[in-house]
Amino acid sequence: MSWIPFKIGQPKKQIVSKTVERDFEREYDKLQKLEDQTKKLHKDMKKSTEADLAMSKAAVKISADLLSNPLCEQDQAFLESMTALDTSMRRMDSFNQEKVNQIQKTVIDPLKKYSGVFPSLNMAVKRREQALQDYKRLQSKAEKYEEKEKTGPVMVKLHQAREELRPVREDFEAKNKQLLDEMPKFYHSRIDYFQPSFEALIRAQVVYFTEMYKIFSELTDQIDQAGLTDEQRERETEAKLSELRALSIVADD
Repeated sequence: MSWIPFKIGQPKKQIVSKTVERDFEREYDKLQKLEDQTKKLHKDMKKSTEADLAMSKAAVKISADLLSNPLCEQDQAFLESMTALDTSMRRMDSFNQEKVNQIQKTVIDPLKKYSGVFPSLNMAVKRREQALQDYKRLQSKAEKYEEKEKTGPVMVKLHQAREELRPVREDFEAKNKQLLDEMPKFYHSRIDYFQPSFEALIRAQVVYFTEMYKIFSELTDQIDQAGLTDEQRERETEAKLSELRALSIVADD
């Protein structure tokens, strides 16, 4: 977007001040970064919800596999525990699906719609750049006639060049002013646009994890009959494993 003062065909007169061009580039750079960040966030949110769904579906699959284990036919206590686990995993999956649907509507879809605005913005910047190049070209053309000897034919061509330049200059100035006015407004509006989405994301997560606490608390009450600590369970598992290792069929040669 920078103006190149020594480029062939450029006018001698500086038609856009360095301050204006610097302000324009600064504002547009902020919007380009915002576009990149919005696209990245949209992509990451989709990956996150897909991973959430995959996790809960995998948990349901594991609980279903455990429930179909032959041990369930032989041990009533094990059957009851696995039934409780399977019920809890299916409840978790249901709440997870609700959470993902809510995030899709309140976060992912708005992010996608917001990203869809940037192509129009970028096109407006391209039109401004094209208008600037036309402005420079015609300004340079007018300057060439201004430098020539003021003969009749030259004055006619100078008048024609200035008439041709005037609407092009006005078009550029209008496009430039519009972008300089509206780019900062667009950038600052991001907070008002995204705040409801992020608040909805937090609420969806709070509701989900509150329900998960209830589900797993109930599951713990159902299967934790012995009331053993994690350390006690670990020692019990090691003891059972030692008994298995003592069997002749698994003993080392």
